[in-house]
Amino acid sequence: MPLPLNYIPKNAYKSVTLLYFMTLWNLLPYLDLPTKSVKPLTMEQLSVNEGSGQSYGYTLYETAISSDGILTSKGHVQDRGQVFLDDKHVGILDHSKDELTIQKHDHLEYHTLRILVENQGRLSSGKSMNQERKGLTGDIYLNNSPLRKFTIYSLEMKSVFIKRKLPKIWKLITEKVKGPAFFLGYLKISGDPRDTFIQLEGWNKGVVFINGQNLGRYWSIGPQETLYLPGPWLHTGTNEIILFEELESGIEVGFKMEPHLGY
Repeated sequence: MPLPLNYIPKNAYKSVTLLYFMTLWNLLPYLDLPTKSVKPLTMEQLSVNEGSGQSYGYTLYETAISSDGILTSKGHVQDRGQVFLDDKHVGILDHSKDELTIQKHDHLEYHTLRILVENQGRLSSGKSMNQERKGLTGDIYLNNSPLRKFTIYSLEMKSVFIKRKLPKIWKLITEKVKGPAFFLGYLKISGDPRDTFIQLEGWNKGVVFINGQNLGRYWSIGPQETLYLPGPWLHTGTNEIILFEELESGIEVGFKMEPHLGY
C-alpha cells in the first residue's frame, strides 16, 4: 500500500483591501490596436495570436449610434454581453434575453454603444467543437436595422495582458466603483507561502489574477464561494492581486482555511 500523502498546511491570510482601480475605458488606449470591421466578427475571426484568433476571455465591440430604440441580438451573443451607452451600463444580452431598450439622455447627435462579450466556456468533445463560435456571431440590430462600423478589442486575460507596462493610470479607491474595471491590492506574506482559499464577498462577477497569473473566475450567484489558491503561486514578501470586476466593486479580498463550495 502506498503511504498516504502528507497533510499540506493551509493559511487564512489577513484580508486584503484593494487600494487602486482602473476602468476598462481608461485602459483601451494602451491596448494592442483594435480590429476595424464593417460587421461584427467572432472571437475566432480576430487577427490576434498570429492570425489564429481569440480563444478565451472577453471581446469588446464598439460602434456609434444616432438614435435610441430597441436593441436586438437575435441569439448572436455568445455567451453573455454587457451593453453600455456612453460608458453607462444598460443591461445584459445572453441566451435568455435578446432585447434591450436603448434610451439617450441628451441631445448629442452620436453616442457610443459598447457590448462586452464574455466567452463562458467551450465544448470539450463532440461533432460541434469545430463549429463553435464566440463573441458576436452575427448582426446586432437597433430598431430592426443591423449596426455597422465596429471597433473590436480582444481582451484574452492572459498573463501578458495583465503584466503589460502601463503609464500611471491607477487611481486611489475612495468609494465603490462601477465596472468594468481592474482593482489592485497587495498580500504580504512572512514565512513560507501556504495554500489558501480566496473569498470575494461583496464582489459580483469577474476574474482573479495572482502575481500576473489568471487564477479563475468568480460570480456571486454561486454556488461556489471560494477559489483555491495554491501556495506555489505565492511567494514570501509582497504578492500582487488584481481583480477584473464586471459590475461593481466590493471592498476587500478574504482568505479561508477551507473551501466553501455551496453545499
